[in-house]
Amino acid sequence: MLRSCASRLRKPGALRGPLGGTPPPARGSRPPPVSPGAGRRERAAGPGCVWGEPRSFSSEVIYVDHSLPNSSWSKDMRLLFDQFMKKTEDGSWKRLPSYKSVSPQRIEELKTFFPDAKPIKEHMSQAQLFPRSLEEGLGFEYAMFHNHVENRTVCIFQGGPYLQGVPGFLHGGAIATMIDSTVGMCAFIAEGIVMTANLNISFRRPIPLCSVVVINSQLDKVEGRKLFVSCNVQSVDEKTLYSEATSLFVKLDPKKSLT
Repeated sequence: MLRSCASRLRKPGALRGPLGGTPPPARGSRPPPVSPGAGRRERAAGPGCVWGEPRSFSSEVIYVDHSLPNSSWSKDMRLLFDQFMKKTEDGSWKRLPSYKSVSPQRIEELKTFFPDAKPIKEHMSQAQLFPRSLEEGLGFEYAMFHNHVENRTVCIFQGGPYLQGVPGFLHGGAIATMIDSTVGMCAFIAEGIVMTANLNISFRRPIPLCSVVVINSQLDKVEGRKLFVSCNVQSVDEKTLYSEATSLFVKLDPKKSLT
């Protein structure tokens, strides 16, 4: 039986999608191997540096990879993570790092499509990726893995107590957020910067709060700039289908502004 994560949560403190703040790796550098049972967050310093200890320059942003295990993860979450990390050893799967902030390089890329977007210019220093904006263990805890050959992206997701809808169950909007993030990442890896054009979700069963689910997404076909992605949300033992979804993404044209 899945255990509740409420007893392991830290006290709250101050504090999509495919564009979610992944700094590009430094040229010529290789990330060190990640232990499947890693209990700490890997850190990265400055734009363009994904792995390693943070640098001492005060002007640089310190990136923390939030897709690695922490103390709020349940036994099921850690077990799934270890299983997928095992799959990465032969190169068939790759773990996708996840950060709260968008790298400066990605911001510049976005300005190509939104040159006059005031939020980017005025508030980007305070902006955080929505699924990473809550205190550790209270909201969205997840890790994504991608299989390039099969065009599949899988997300293991544990929804915390701040995501409650009907008492005892996850809010439908929280489920939709993670579905959108997962299928969006699948489309992003395939074709680059994309935008959600349509997302249809069929909710089959409610998801218990603080439980762990697996979101399986698949790139079905590409027609010009259109990408069609489908997914399902299942229990850890794959016996319960919680949700199904189909989505349409459009690859953005850098020659055309969206403003």
